[in-house]
Amino acid sequence: MTTRDSTPPRARILAAAMRLFYAQGVRGVGIDQLIRESAVANATFYRHFPSKDDVVLAYVHEHDRLFRVAAAAVADLPPREAVTALFTGIADEFCAPGFRGCPFINAAADYPDPDHPVSRAIQEHMDWFRALLTGLLAAAGHPDPDRAADTLLILRHGAMNQSRFTAPTAVREALAGAVDTVLG
Repeated sequence: MTTRDSTPPRARILAAAMRLFYAQGVRGVGIDQLIRESAVANATFYRHFPSKDDVVLAYVHEHDRLFRVAAAAVADLPPREAVTALFTGIADEFCAPGFRGCPFINAAADYPDPDHPVSRAIQEHMDWFRALLTGLLAAAGHPDPDRAADTLLILRHGAMNQSRFTAPTAVREALAGAVDTVLG
């Protein structure tokens, strides 16, 4: 298959996976669709991703990378402001058109085995984000940064889910208030 797109094949496959897996769910997208959407030959696809699980793992890693880039963008802020900025970004995400839930939780639903590489990558992301929050909260002088980080994670997951059933702007306001309460 040929294309005028000069983007490397692996990047085209990953871009198609990012778009399709998020919009249709991991289970709802087949390899043939990924090949078609990324305009690569079968052999090219399998050279870069020997199985669908390999593409899903790359998808999870790419979401992790993007989230870490967003977190790095607020790293120079004072810790309390950094936490607020992170949650403002999360609210921006669930208020955006086309929001279909947390990509990590969505993918986790299709990979229940905690020892599967995809599940481990999701767990690593969640552990990293919890550690980031705990560190920021400790630096902000919170009296119980571990418990507060757990509360913030519950708020994140709950807000992302609730925004699908309630006006996202109302959820944004509730989340902002809850984060302020946790920060003290």
